[in-house]
Amino acid sequence: MSELTFEQMLEDSIKTIHSGEVVEGTVIDVKADEIVLNIGYKSDGILTRNEYTNDASVDLTTVVKPGDTMEVKVLKVNDGEGQVVLTYKRLAADRGNKRIEEAYNSREVLKATVAQVLEGGLSVIVDEVRIFIPASLVSDTYERDLSKYAGQEIEFVISEYNPKRRRYIGDRRQLVAAQKAELQKELFERIHEGDIVEGTVKNVTDFGAFVDLGGADGLLHISEMSWGRVEHPKKVFKVGDQLKVLIKEISGSKIALSLKFDDANPWKDAAEKYAVGNVVTGKVARMTDFGAFVELEPGVDALLHVSQISKEHVEKPADVLSVGEEVTAKVVDFNEADRKISLSIKAMLVPEAGQEESDEDVVSVDIDAVIAAQEEE
Repeated sequence: MSELTFEQMLEDSIKTIHSGEVVEGTVIDVKADEIVLNIGYKSDGILTRNEYTNDASVDLTTVVKPGDTMEVKVLKVNDGEGQVVLTYKRLAADRGNKRIEEAYNSREVLKATVAQVLEGGLSVIVDEVRIFIPASLVSDTYERDLSKYAGQEIEFVISEYNPKRRRYIGDRRQLVAAQKAELQKELFERIHEGDIVEGTVKNVTDFGAFVDLGGADGLLHISEMSWGRVEHPKKVFKVGDQLKVLIKEISGSKIALSLKFDDANPWKDAAEKYAVGNVVTGKVARMTDFGAFVELEPGVDALLHVSQISKEHVEKPADVLSVGEEVTAKVVDFNEADRKISLSIKAMLVPEAGQEESDEDVVSVDIDAVIAAQEEE
């Protein structure tokens, strides 16, 4: 029997490898973009950053160190320079595919950090498998700007699994909808009409503001924003404002809100302040052809009929008054039930010498007509 040479024995002691084979290696050197491994073959294996992860920003020196062992997959036995080309990413992806398949079949909720915000949705990576979440499946309402999700950890389920086409679709919308439904159920079990609750302004429109109550939105109508007059909701509120609101009415899934708290109701002591005969001062808030409405305090307006502005004939209130002007007048009618007050400047004027003050001079307008005019307004 012939003796084997040292070279032959060395050759026999070194294992053979094949492309696609999974091998274990020991890290012998690591740079920011490359790892060198001893895989028990005559040549060392090279694992580039590109074949380690899909994240191009990773510094490999922060994830492995010399002496670490890891499983890798052989891409090429010889790269032309005698080195073995390895991949960790694809091996992880193979295993990740299995993980994603199991999650798809079991409807498991997965969690991952958003790796990329794309024009049409979000991209996340689970075990080196890239999953796409279309914009329509990101939330239960369409969001045009998805930039706020960059770097954010989100939960989702796999709604489509197609490894042959490498198509993996995630769905966050159904989780958001389910969570909101649960919060809504809890909210409606907790709240009642007359409760005062906290909320956050979610949207402001021409007719009111929608307030997030933590499970459902309530509508704060412009007419319920103040006891006084609100010109436009956007001049009073902005998105994100925190409010304490009164639950005025619950009808099915609709919640009507109000900021008209009883303790701030300006009409609660109006009967005393604005009793017939009292002299009051206010500012002209708006005018019509038949009279001027005077704000006595926020939430309390009174009608100064055109016939009660002066002893002389006045064609239109705007001929002698202007919005914002302060006027002093006498209360000639107070209707608490309808919350209507009528004023008269003429009733305060002293009669000229030789003239006797008559009831007609004091009040020359039919009170019912005044009330009707207020109702028209």
